[in-house]
Amino acid sequence: MIKVEAVVLRERVETVIDAVEEETGHVGVTVVEAIGHGRQRGITHEYRGRVFESRFLPKAFLTFVVGDGLAEDVVAAVVDAARSGNESGDGIVWTSAVEHVTHNRTGRRLEEVEDG
Repeated sequence: MIKVEAVVLRERVETVIDAVEEETGHVGVTVVEAIGHGRQRGITHEYRGRVFESRFLPKAFLTFVVGDGLAEDVVAAVVDAARSGNESGDGIVWTSAVEHVTHNRTGRRLEEVEDG
């Protein structure tokens, strides 16, 4: 099993999840609200004539646990759907191997459930 994790813009969350479902058929995801920054180091904005700096930007942290053969397709779907067209700040995606994925309700391994 592979864990695909992604940090994306909050406004892209639904788009990313829909793309993963449509392009790969995978439907399980965990979404956590987060804040952070990359190279852009936050943003500067003006409100009532005063300039404010926001070091951290609103993001979302998505986690998909998928079979080995599906991981590359999930990554491709996330990368494509998370792209906003801005110069920076669209997030990042990575994968890591996971072991012993078990459903809490049934006690069955995820591999058994997915195989039928």
